[in-house]
Amino acid sequence: MTAFAFRDGRMFAEGVDVPALADEIGTPFYCYSTSALTANYRNFAGAFPADALIAYSVKANGNLAVLRTLAKLGAGADVVSGGELKKALAAGIPAEKIVFSGVGKTRAELALGLQAGIHQFNVESEAELETLSEIAAGMGAIAPVAIRVNPDIDARTHAKISTGIAETKFGIPWTRAREGYARAAALPGLKIVGVDMHIGSQITELEPFGQALARMSELIAMLRSDGHQVARADAGGGLGVNYGNRMPGLKIADYANLVAQFARDQNVSLILEPGRLIAASAGILVARVIHVKDGENRRFAILDAGMNDFLRPALYGAHHEIVCVAPREDAPMESYEVVGPVCETSDSFGAHLLPRLRAGDLVAILMTGAYGAAMASAYNARPPAAEVVVHGKRWSIVRPKMSDDEHLRLDRIPDWLA
Repeated sequence: MTAFAFRDGRMFAEGVDVPALADEIGTPFYCYSTSALTANYRNFAGAFPADALIAYSVKANGNLAVLRTLAKLGAGADVVSGGELKKALAAGIPAEKIVFSGVGKTRAELALGLQAGIHQFNVESEAELETLSEIAAGMGAIAPVAIRVNPDIDARTHAKISTGIAETKFGIPWTRAREGYARAAALPGLKIVGVDMHIGSQITELEPFGQALARMSELIAMLRSDGHQVARADAGGGLGVNYGNRMPGLKIADYANLVAQFARDQNVSLILEPGRLIAASAGILVARVIHVKDGENRRFAILDAGMNDFLRPALYGAHHEIVCVAPREDAPMESYEVVGPVCETSDSFGAHLLPRLRAGDLVAILMTGAYGAAMASAYNARPPAAEVVVHGKRWSIVRPKMSDDEHLRLDRIPDWLA
């Protein structure tokens, strides 16, 4: 988190004074660091062969300013919806660097990908193969496809972000992979270009990746023996980050060495889909204390940011460190349950030891650049937090917070109720 550091008792985002920024634009807001995004991308991409396609996972953080920053560094994109595809293109990511994943691509989304001329469709079911073939043939186009194969491997991560075991909805089961590729080869409008696996997110051990790559190697050999041309291997993403309570035992270099050796052995070009690793540490969520309230057995610090702004703690029980943005000098440390204003008991950011808080104090929830704003909602009619990007001493609001009146105007009352 070196992009977010303290100087003379105040937090700075690169060269921008965070308390002063909060006073100017109001809270809550997400703040993203250009230097952190750049460093994270270069650290990851630099560990892999030069011809590897680093397809940033747009679902982690799809703000156009974030995507444009990465596009200028040479990143591609992994998208899971038509909306994400349009965002990636609008940010300047070339279509030939975009892979389209996701279990439920609609006909309109498949057609959009074909029209754009994307690099690859990661197909997740036999039904999707049939639909994509029909659309491509009707357009006189050829769809480059890799079938996402579910290898039935436990990624040893949270159950809600584990995608490679047999019980999940993702991919074609390992036992039907050969049959799926045979069907793809027989369908018009499709061209087999590779294989795809993604076993989950926030993975902190190397062994599950090794198991998945071993199974992918077995699959490639099987497919080639059947006469299929396999030139690409999409190894997915999933490398974990340190949220402050658990240090990942997995280093980028170790993972990169494993994957690069696999690519050499199988003579394939690589596609990697990092998201969290690029964006998480590049963002913070700044909020203001509304009240400090004593309960029966604990003290609550109630923020103006809630689970509608940042869902991970409520959804996953995720831990994120919280710091005071401008702590008072010599303030004693006290224990708080840090919560939001949403009418749900689950609207909690957990127990934290912080300098004594008062109403009006500012705090920052760290490591929120990934799956923060991207998962926000307007629950309780609370429009999500604004988003800001900093670059040195410069800053810009890259998604304003919608006012209550602007949010209200999105609703429509039908004529018969007027």
